[in-house]
This record gives sequence, C-alpha cells and structure tokens, in this order.
Amino acid sequence: MATALVTIRGKADRDRVHRWVDSVPDLTRVAFHDPKRSLPQNDKWWACLTDISRQAMHHGLKLEPSDWGALFLDALTREVRLLPSLDGTGFVNLRRSSSQLSHKEFSDLIEIVHAWGAANGIIFRDSEQDR
Repeated sequence: MATALVTIRGKADRDRVHRWVDSVPDLTRVAFHDPKRSLPQNDKWWACLTDISRQAMHHGLKLEPSDWGALFLDALTREVRLLPSLDGTGFVNLRRSSSQLSHKEFSDLIEIVHAWGAANGIIFRDSEQDR
C-alpha cells in the first residue's frame, strides 16, 4: 500500500482502517489528523475577506480577498515565507494553504479576522455563521 487516506465517518471506515493496520508491514507510518475546515467555515472565511477587501486598506493599498487571506494566515501561524524566484527576478510566496487547516485552526483563524475587523471598523455581513 503506497498511501491511503480515509475520512472516518462511521464503523465501516473504522473497520477498514483496522484491517489495513493488521495487514501492513512493520515500519509502516500512520498519521492521524484533526478534521479539516467545514464548508460553512470556508464560506465564512471568504465572506469576511471580501468584506474586509471592500472596506479596508493595508499600508495605503487596496487588496484582494486572497491577499487579505495571506495576511491573516501569517497572523495565525507566521508561516508566510518569501523566497527569491528561480530566475531571480522576483519573489515567491511559500505559505500554508488555508484548505489544509483543521476545523480548530480555522476557528482560530476566523477569530483573528473578527478581532482585526472589530479593531478596524469592519462591518461583516454575517457574523453568526458556523465557525
């Protein structure tokens, strides 16, 4: 078995994983991850970023929602890294994708967005959606 990914949704999935564990060779690596962000969280994320992009500027610049997302991801994890491009003519942003965040991490990220928004006079269209 090369790589397998199972989202455990019930007994059948647990049974399948148990069978795999019983059959894999020694030294096989196993990883467990927290649940990923939910669709309501994703919707909330993009709604908040859109609200911010329409109402705020950063250092005198009007930013796109995805640019604001990179700023907030940095505030969450300090994982935004810039490296020189391969041809040396610019920089490449190496950052963690928000799609890889767990449900808990994404909740924390949305809290950062809301705190920043409150401190900067942002009016969010829907602040009571699932976080």
